[in-house]
Amino acid sequence: MANENKLWKVCKYLLLLVALFVVFFPIYSVLIGAFKTQVEYYQSGLRLPHNWFDFSNFRKVFKVGKLGLGFKNISIILVASIAGNVVLGTMVAYALGRFDFKLKKPIIGMYLVAQIIPMITTQVATFSVIKFIGAYNHMSAPILLYLGADVLQIVIYLQFVNNIPRDLDESAMIEGASLFRIYRSIIFPLLAPATATLIILKTISIYNDFYTPYLYMPSPKLRVVSTAIYSFVGPNAAQLNVISAGILVIFIPTVIIFLVLQRYIFAGVTSGAVK
Repeated sequence: MANENKLWKVCKYLLLLVALFVVFFPIYSVLIGAFKTQVEYYQSGLRLPHNWFDFSNFRKVFKVGKLGLGFKNISIILVASIAGNVVLGTMVAYALGRFDFKLKKPIIGMYLVAQIIPMITTQVATFSVIKFIGAYNHMSAPILLYLGADVLQIVIYLQFVNNIPRDLDESAMIEGASLFRIYRSIIFPLLAPATATLIILKTISIYNDFYTPYLYMPSPKLRVVSTAIYSFVGPNAAQLNVISAGILVIFIPTVIIFLVLQRYIFAGVTSGAVK
């Protein structure tokens, strides 16, 4: 029995070490690659760079790759998309979670079915619709797609709404509150943990998305951070040292957002609401 316990501990720590390696090795390779020249990158392998104060790759990714423009465009898309997702998700979840009507179950079923349909299978029809309404090669194209093609926000909010006691709604109605006032003053504030979760998930998803901006916004003036990095990929080779610098730069905002919002994810939905 003692030998079995020792073997289990050894296996457990080995698995943890493997997991740590899988997580941190890409970060290490990007970090050291960002401070190497192109020749040094291909010749030195995984060795540390000769000069940690060589910021030429960072200057190049901003000057040539227009990463600053990419940050500006992705910020506009993120704010518009996430704000729309929060408003749309909370309102739809409030309607489905609080009111009974004939088509309630079919509508919920359609939202769930939409989650399991691969988006790539509908891209021909989606592209045709975007081009027909004149949104192609415009910033509104990815915003519309991020709002309508993903119903994750509705699924998340609906789970939270179902856990909010209806006693709060009834108490507000007795005080003369309208349905919209109940949504604005009671339901929406209590959905703060779900909103924080949604912001983190959607920000990472939209921020790292390459396919949608590359397909629907081919103009160089509409590049985002992902397509700005892709500009250093040539037909025969890629400037991996410059790409590493760009990845390191665009990695920082997601870490900050996660650190700021993570404490809200596990907060209680109705903590202290009902006494």
